[in-house]
Amino acid sequence: MPEPVLGILTLYLNEARQLEEKSVYRRMIIEGSRIGLDVFVFTPADVHASKDQINALVYDVKSGTWSRKWRSLPHMIYDRCRIQRSERFQQLLRFRARYNHLTFLNRPLRNKWTVHQTFSQRSRFRQHMPETLLYQSSADLHRMLKSSPVVYVKPINGTGGRGILRIERQGQGKSLYDIQGRRQSRQIIAPRKVSLSRLDSIVRQWCLGGRFLVQQGIPLRLPSGRYHDYRMLVQKNGQGVWELTGMAGRVGAARSVTSNLHGGGHAIRAEILLKQWLGSEEKAGKTMKTAEKLGLDAAAFLEESFGALCELALDLAIDREGHIYVLEVNPKPAREVFARSGDSGTYRKALMRPLEYAMWVYKNKNTPSSVKKVEE
Repeated sequence: MPEPVLGILTLYLNEARQLEEKSVYRRMIIEGSRIGLDVFVFTPADVHASKDQINALVYDVKSGTWSRKWRSLPHMIYDRCRIQRSERFQQLLRFRARYNHLTFLNRPLRNKWTVHQTFSQRSRFRQHMPETLLYQSSADLHRMLKSSPVVYVKPINGTGGRGILRIERQGQGKSLYDIQGRRQSRQIIAPRKVSLSRLDSIVRQWCLGGRFLVQQGIPLRLPSGRYHDYRMLVQKNGQGVWELTGMAGRVGAARSVTSNLHGGGHAIRAEILLKQWLGSEEKAGKTMKTAEKLGLDAAAFLEESFGALCELALDLAIDREGHIYVLEVNPKPAREVFARSGDSGTYRKALMRPLEYAMWVYKNKNTPSSVKKVEE
């Protein structure tokens, strides 16, 4: 049996052909070589369509150098492409359509609204979904503000905390609203108080040129005044079975409405943060077990709904009573939250799992799919 080949599919960030996760790919190539998996990196721009050849980016483990080599199409593709507004993203869509017959370890999920609607079909998940509307007019915003004192406005395809606006209704009887947020550039918008009519105008402007959600805010402010949440990573293991890889807490930067690390936040071990938040080790442990079961069920259900997945990150909000809400799911998760929380073992596991799963897929010649059903 020839050595299995895994192609990591990604996108250049710009015309200078920079890659966001090159150091992660280098580590995966090194780990792959140790288990007999040949790994290279490529983008749709590197594919010679008429020859079905790839001008791949390869890393030589012995010399520690990157170079280009012409390679055949890989046995399996690990898709790490995130949404861009660029011609590069259009190239990706054409690549996926042309080579749809190849074995992809994972497929794209739909936008946040579609994922929310999909989860909401099952009572298993409904209780864990914050109330969410697709923003179409000020009426949607007003409706949410009536039922929730805190509301978030977020793009349906956003990542990294970009483009999020937080709105908090001030004391009873006052038609004043505190707003703060983070622009698409990640620039923080300082808090300010506005009237309802001014708020309507700001949100209309904010949502121009895109589709946005209006979502119930969960109380997540720590005594320090910073916001926090939890990143949970579930992945297929070397037997093709969903498993929890790890969970970490994220604490946002000062004046930030999100906890994203790219926005200046920091990571902390989930059990430590959760014990502080819930007040006891027992409550923290019980909540983490509930979160694990939820994550594994969610991964199996989304795979059943949308097609092959090999990993999924769930961003979780946990209130003071320990109730868990799924804020977002991400099929192309970063792993640095574990490295930054000091959990190097989980970080390594997060890198290894897709490689071990790829070996399992190759040996079993399976099109990856889930057989697990989630009961209503």
